[in-house]
Amino acid sequence: AQEIQLGVKAGANLSTFGGDMKKTNSVFKYQFGITADIGLTENVYIITGLDFQTKGTKQKPKGAHDVKYNPMYLQLPVHAGYKFDIAPRTRLVVEAGPYIAYGIGGKAKGEGKVNIFGDDRFKRFDFGVGAGVGVEFGKIVVKSGYDFGLINVSDVKGVKVRNNNAYLTLGYKF
Repeated sequence: AQEIQLGVKAGANLSTFGGDMKKTNSVFKYQFGITADIGLTENVYIITGLDFQTKGTKQKPKGAHDVKYNPMYLQLPVHAGYKFDIAPRTRLVVEAGPYIAYGIGGKAKGEGKVNIFGDDRFKRFDFGVGAGVGVEFGKIVVKSGYDFGLINVSDVKGVKVRNNNAYLTLGYKF
């Protein structure tokens, strides 16, 4: 097997924060990246790549201005995957595994704008687990999944915040 397939992908995120933040709503964000599927056997793969991810939430505190959190990350998933042949040139892909991410920018917007990773608001490092399912139609890939942050990304003492992110992507393999 030892096949390596490279590709590109882009898609939509439905993101929110879990943890101690109250009165939050999910927000639509986007992602894009490069992919690499490393074949270990005919059906077993390591599925990885490098993604630019936008995440966040909208918070509606009682009696205060709405606050929009818009962190941006470079994210590296390392998933184990299994590809089932379901028709000629069509495969069902099931995958799961950890991800690591590093915050590269973003703003928190309320009455004003502040850097999300500055002023002791959010930690840049994120780590979590994800799972996804998709279909490969020849070189075209459609995938849906969910990433669940395992560590507290808040830098505010006594406040726990974790990234939660559902996604739908469209990709192309070279």
